[in-house]
Amino acid sequence: MIWHRTLTDGGQQPAEVAQILAAFLSEARKSIDIAIYDFSLSGTIEAPIHEAVTAARSRGVTVRIVYNIDRSDRVPVPPPARTDPEQLAALGVPVKGILGVPHLMHHKYAVADGVSVFTGSANWTDDSWSREENVLITLRSDEVAASFTKDFDELWATGAVDGTGDFDAPEASVDGARVRVWFSPGKGSNIAHRIAHAIGRAKRRVRVASPVITSGPILGTLAEVAAAGRVDLSGVYDATQMREVNQQWRAQPTGSWKIPAFASLIERVPFSGKRSTPYAPGAVHDYMHAKITVADDVTFVGSYNLSHAGEMNAETVLEIADPGFAQEMARFVDAVRLRYATPEPHVPARASTRKS
Repeated sequence: MIWHRTLTDGGQQPAEVAQILAAFLSEARKSIDIAIYDFSLSGTIEAPIHEAVTAARSRGVTVRIVYNIDRSDRVPVPPPARTDPEQLAALGVPVKGILGVPHLMHHKYAVADGVSVFTGSANWTDDSWSREENVLITLRSDEVAASFTKDFDELWATGAVDGTGDFDAPEASVDGARVRVWFSPGKGSNIAHRIAHAIGRAKRRVRVASPVITSGPILGTLAEVAAAGRVDLSGVYDATQMREVNQQWRAQPTGSWKIPAFASLIERVPFSGKRSTPYAPGAVHDYMHAKITVADDVTFVGSYNLSHAGEMNAETVLEIADPGFAQEMARFVDAVRLRYATPEPHVPARASTRKS
């Protein structure tokens, strides 16, 4: 079964999500593998997860956790992880930090008994579960879970991002939906081009939610589809993070073409930008954090920002071919877009082509 839960800014309490995750972990009888970019929960929120992991360990379940070790000098897109190694160590299970240099270990998944998967776009933090737009997904499939386990084993064995995820996961049938999982960096370029191809061939609708939209193949295809005007296209992004990206593009000649491409996209079709709080140590993380692309009846969802950096990070994308699921995700994107549907001042179309 494919189960999903959408999260919105202020729409739920983090304790609700903690209980969902704890229930998933509590079902394990043999093994739990967790790959998480950011694990930083307050005491009361973390308690049920701690209890679930401790109980699993006591009944003989093998638990392993990998997390991202960030570097301090990178541009904060995506924002740096705030994982507390001591909090992880307190779980009393084997833990391994993956050095996110030069690329991030950006996964957000757990695998139970090699058959069930908990994944999506949300980090395991109070803010992610209460102040951000996100999607949580659980599914049960031997084939899909085996691919997640293979990716985890690569991270665990090497302690590095580079070289992981370079395998073709088989397509699986899950409750009538066709599901395939992709991992970067190994399949990063494939992910970008597969999403771009799905957008380009869509006949009816395209919906996009991503904090940033900087992948060349995807941005270029979106701009073309918007210009053609043949498809119902709309979406939402994080305006604050895209403003920061726009500044980077101005400083990099190789990315300068993306400035007018993005400006043309948001001029021609309904796209909204959430004005989130700029990143700063200790500041709230209230980003538009969902990562969804719907092209007709196919949905791409996971941890992958629609960015060039995402191709090189360790990321997860579920490709789900199912009309009902696509409709649910499209409705969610529409609702988030409408919530932030105000004129976007950060990337003005006319001024964006000026040299700086």
